[in-house]
Amino acid sequence: MDSRPLHATARDGTKLFVQDWGAGRPVLLLSAWTFDASTWGSQIAALNDRGFRCIAPDRRGHGRSEMPSHGYDLDTLTDDVADVLEQRDLRDVTLVGFSMGTAEAVNYLARYGSKRIAQLVLVAPTTPCLVATDDNPDAIPKAMIEADLAAIARDFPAWITANEPPFFLPETPEITRAWIRQMMLRVPLPVVLACRKTIAHADLRAAAANIDRPTLIVQGDSDVSAPLPLTGARTAKLIKGSRLTVYAGAPHALTLTHSERLLSDMLAFMSS
Repeated sequence: MDSRPLHATARDGTKLFVQDWGAGRPVLLLSAWTFDASTWGSQIAALNDRGFRCIAPDRRGHGRSEMPSHGYDLDTLTDDVADVLEQRDLRDVTLVGFSMGTAEAVNYLARYGSKRIAQLVLVAPTTPCLVATDDNPDAIPKAMIEADLAAIARDFPAWITANEPPFFLPETPEITRAWIRQMMLRVPLPVVLACRKTIAHADLRAAAANIDRPTLIVQGDSDVSAPLPLTGARTAKLIKGSRLTVYAGAPHALTLTHSERLLSDMLAFMSS
């Protein structure tokens, strides 16, 4: 009888809902900003069929996890990931992050080391550093980030509507688009804004440079949310021996728009 708990408990007491399916080598899946773990469904089903165990937590404030008024800074979110790994005693893990999840994954390796982690997969990364600073001049100006946050705070549904077209492919079905819109709008706006600030101001350049595990980076060259030259290309240069796979014409939402190709590339990497 399978008695895996439905939750992990963060060190501040927050209950984190965790999907945990299948048996075999573990794959831990970290989701995008305002996404919950249900968006990994296709990958979970396919990986289970191929003999992998998939563990996919809902980030605090998202999905079926509890929604405390605090803890949306990168270190606390990363501690949550560590708590899931430790409470399930996961080892030899393939750690997979998508979008915001890539920041948590890279920061996890910097804070906790790689003893539990065998491989790293970064899908449409927001790493290493989005915000422009004196030593990162070719990035997003702080004024643009502040304007974006103000637009989200003023009218989040309108912001989603304006930013949706390049996020998907033109042929992405309306039911998929509606599913994601509804998911995003279920996240409380203070959580939406806090997590957006966390992504925008994370500086993971040193963390990426110290990664010592085989790493696959997958990104589309039409990613508007996290432009390839600023994110995936720079991350690949920092992580020694990493492999960057670029999908021509692909947008940010690779887990939804390029699910089969992504799965194929992940499986090839995981078995290499």
